[in-house]
Amino acid sequence: MILNVAYVALGGAIGAALRYLVGLAVIRAVGVGTVTSFPVAIITVNVVGSFLMGVFVVAAAQRGLTHLSPLVMTGLLGGFTTFSAFSLETVTLVERGQWGAAGIYVVVSVVGSIMALMLGVAAARGVFA
Repeated sequence: MILNVAYVALGGAIGAALRYLVGLAVIRAVGVGTVTSFPVAIITVNVVGSFLMGVFVVAAAQRGLTHLSPLVMTGLLGGFTTFSAFSLETVTLVERGQWGAAGIYVVVSVVGSIMALMLGVAAARGVFA
């Protein structure tokens, strides 16, 4: 158990650092004005990370590497993206034929998270105003 927590922590640190570096690279590639007007860097890491999550899930299952899931999936890709675990859970529901559950999961996750963030902002503004 403690080893898995260490793997998650290590992978998370590496993933978060990579997200930061990729974000800088995207800003340099497309220009600061473009990034500030639309979240290109975050979309980039989410799409790339989700792709890598898909590759790892299959590779780990076929090569017997599922023991690396805490390091790679939860830690590295979880720290790298803001979206890969969400994408994996959605696809898992779809592959199980649970389309309704997948739709509910997507809507509740996206809308609920945005609403929760707005509520948090409002609450914090009320406290710190």
